[in-house]
Amino acid sequence: MQSNVLTAVFLPIALGIIMLGLGLSLKIDDFKRVVVYPKAVIVGLSCQMLVLPAVCFGVASVFGLPPALAVGLMLLAASPGGATANLFSHLAKGDVALNITLTAVNSVLSLFTLPLIVNFALEQFMGAGQVIPLQAGKILQVFAIVLVPVAIGMTVHAKAPAAAQRMNRPVRIMSAVFLLLIVIAAVLKDRALLGEYFRQVGLAALTFNVLSMSVGYFVPLLVRLPKRQAIAIGMEIGIHNGTLAIAIAYLLGDSQMAIPPAIYSLIMFFTAAAFGMVVARGQTEAPPEPAASV
Repeated sequence: MQSNVLTAVFLPIALGIIMLGLGLSLKIDDFKRVVVYPKAVIVGLSCQMLVLPAVCFGVASVFGLPPALAVGLMLLAASPGGATANLFSHLAKGDVALNITLTAVNSVLSLFTLPLIVNFALEQFMGAGQVIPLQAGKILQVFAIVLVPVAIGMTVHAKAPAAAQRMNRPVRIMSAVFLLLIVIAAVLKDRALLGEYFRQVGLAALTFNVLSMSVGYFVPLLVRLPKRQAIAIGMEIGIHNGTLAIAIAYLLGDSQMAIPPAIYSLIMFFTAAAFGMVVARGQTEAPPEPAASV
């Protein structure tokens, strides 16, 4: 699969389907719920947008990653959580309503914070003379691919909730399939160097993944949030929208930057499952919340 085909066809389709699936599970109340969970939302967004980039920068620096791979790992820190986080949070008996709210708010805010973090990473790891500018047109392209499908999904949910419910499962399955295809394509693109990339970034990606979930889980507990909300934030911060990170990497014109998000996307399913099994112990199932949109 050539880079131009991946960039022009498969990435927009994959992102569109994933964001459509997110929109089908969202409604306006999910944004209004910020008022219901102000402390939890502030803690979650602070961990996601402030702590996580710093942790990722530290991991990339400590492991001495090559510039392109370091920037690729930072792309993950800048990317919001995905709908998959909602599923893992549900299985781990977390607060799924909080997950949905964080995903909704963070997906919008990341469209503004992502360029800042990416340009910082390019400056720090590739040098001022090698910075690849994230042009306004490219930002608008991602903005459209992310927000338009979400708006369509939310409109369907509002106007035809029964239809949205019927579409939800097939779209989620398609999202998972496309995510897998994108990860495979990104890996195969540089398959000759795959072993070397795993050697260089595999342990760093695993470390960043474990630290992400740890920050997302223990920081809320330290500020005395309920365990269910800590589980939700841990999943939200540990499970990133890898497809978006890979898309940005190809928009920047460097396929090597797509390798860390691809490897991370493979790792996070196993670590999220293990994390969920550990934190779910002794956790009782809470009654469903009427405001939740799952």
